[in-house]
Amino acid sequence: MSAYYNEIEPYAAQWLRNLIAKGLIADGEVDTRSIVDVHPDDLRGFTQAHFFAGIGGWSLAARLAGWPDERPLWTGSAPCQPFSVAGKGQAQADERHLWPVFFELIRACRPAVLMGEQVAAAVGKDWLDGVCSDLESIGYACGATVVPACAVDAPHRRDRLWFVADAEVNGLQERKRENRQQDAGSRSESGLDLAGTNAVEWAIGADGKARRVKPGIRLLAHGVPARVGRLRAYGNAIVPQVAAEVIGAYMEARQ
Repeated sequence: MSAYYNEIEPYAAQWLRNLIAKGLIADGEVDTRSIVDVHPDDLRGFTQAHFFAGIGGWSLAARLAGWPDERPLWTGSAPCQPFSVAGKGQAQADERHLWPVFFELIRACRPAVLMGEQVAAAVGKDWLDGVCSDLESIGYACGATVVPACAVDAPHRRDRLWFVADAEVNGLQERKRENRQQDAGSRSESGLDLAGTNAVEWAIGADGKARRVKPGIRLLAHGVPARVGRLRAYGNAIVPQVAAEVIGAYMEARQ
């Protein structure tokens, strides 16, 4: 087995097993323990490790980008609730802020390449500065950008912060800070021209919030089997096509 998947949600964990069985993501082992209970020794022998794995979006993205299953890679999309505008706004004080736990595993295992994702609102709450400072303190070079899902023609905005950390730093050291707070309307490292992504049709509701004119999640309909579990899994998932662009941009930069 080449990959380790850590996912505490039982429904998503079974989804991962099903995807592995179908050969749609890298072959591997699914660990349903909290990341708090994972020790560095548990990760020995795995080529890839995907934390907060959800339904395997990062593994699928790696394949879409042409990243081989046997090439080392760590990924982590830490819980967004502490930094989401829909959350309580407790940020680093929230008990679901698990980056410090993830970082201790990174420090102990020293993966060659680390990639991750977080809600864009985390930029303004010092999450990214903390992540980059931690990683740079142990020798990683970091780069980050905000890319919305609609940049790959998905029918929703879904702004997300994407970051890459390289332990070897060759060719990346000089860029480790300059893209840290890049605006979603600028040109990303992936080569995607994000200008005009605001052209997706939106409507302003009575509460002042913007929403797409046509909802894209049909699983809200009554009668769809396991709709609640599916909706939760989709809601916590990354958009693999965007992650694939991030991975592809890194691969191009390292050539």
